[in-house]
Amino acid sequence: MGDDALSAGAVARRLGVAVTTLRTWHQRYGLGPSRHVPGQHRRYTGDDLVRLEIMRRLTAEGVPPAEAARWARRAPHVPEPTPASVGPPGASPPQPASRPEPAAPRDGGGFAIPVGRAGPAARGLARAAMRLDSVAMRELIERSVATNGVVHTWDAVLVPVLVGIGERHAATAGLVEVEHLLSRCVSEVLGAVARPHPAAPAPRVLLACADEEQHSLPLEALAAALAEVGVACRLLGARVPPAALAEAVARTGPAVVALWSHAPSTARTDQLGGLLTGAHRPLLVLAAGPGWRRDALPTGVAQPRRLIEAIALIVAAEAS
Repeated sequence: MGDDALSAGAVARRLGVAVTTLRTWHQRYGLGPSRHVPGQHRRYTGDDLVRLEIMRRLTAEGVPPAEAARWARRAPHVPEPTPASVGPPGASPPQPASRPEPAAPRDGGGFAIPVGRAGPAARGLARAAMRLDSVAMRELIERSVATNGVVHTWDAVLVPVLVGIGERHAATAGLVEVEHLLSRCVSEVLGAVARPHPAAPAPRVLLACADEEQHSLPLEALAAALAEVGVACRLLGARVPPAALAEAVARTGPAVVALWSHAPSTARTDQLGGLLTGAHRPLLVLAAGPGWRRDALPTGVAQPRRLIEAIALIVAAEAS
């Protein structure tokens, strides 16, 4: 959002709630605008909007408003992502400045990867990916993470390219080698993000892919983004059977479990139900990823739509 704070009307339109609802949340739960300019109405900042989005989503999922507000108020300041080719309707914060990417040669590129309106970093990464230039890909991703952080890199650089590769593969059945090499480079860079000090308390966050789910990169991005805000986690990775997940929960007692599903075929809600009914029920269960259907989720499961929202929810629960 940058320096362009929003009015109550703009926030209400963005969240899909009434202005009177925002006033109620402000008066009853302290979730009001924090930007104040003398002689003007208070305005909502990016951090305010993150908290209100948590409040809206949790209350829509049946969490009592007072409890939802408690979670929302615990959300720390986290870097706001810039627009990507995917995201909630109406979300259009300005893109943070970053160093321009050097022009890349076009030889050996084949068909271009479509990245929509993504910025120069995503376009440069797409060109490097088509050349199978792993050195350039790693350098581009590392530079973006160092300059703008994991959240921005994921939303504005990596997602447009990964989505573009998926679209091209759906149309041509090609680019498998491109996707594999890029995924490897992404994993290497995300895995190199500094983790919390080993002397810190044991991780209270457990990240896992649903049974038979092989797409683990989003969870790797979440783990790296959590590390940037000082939260340690255990990442089990791809294809975690329900029995193995239950055993991990029993042995580590996490406050938060996030279960990722990329496709409906892997989004079996009994996996979530087992977390809620087990003897070691986590404080917060997240159904992450586009595979989950909101209307099929068990009561008590939250469904973050964006990386920044998942971070805010996890940090709030982990601190409890």
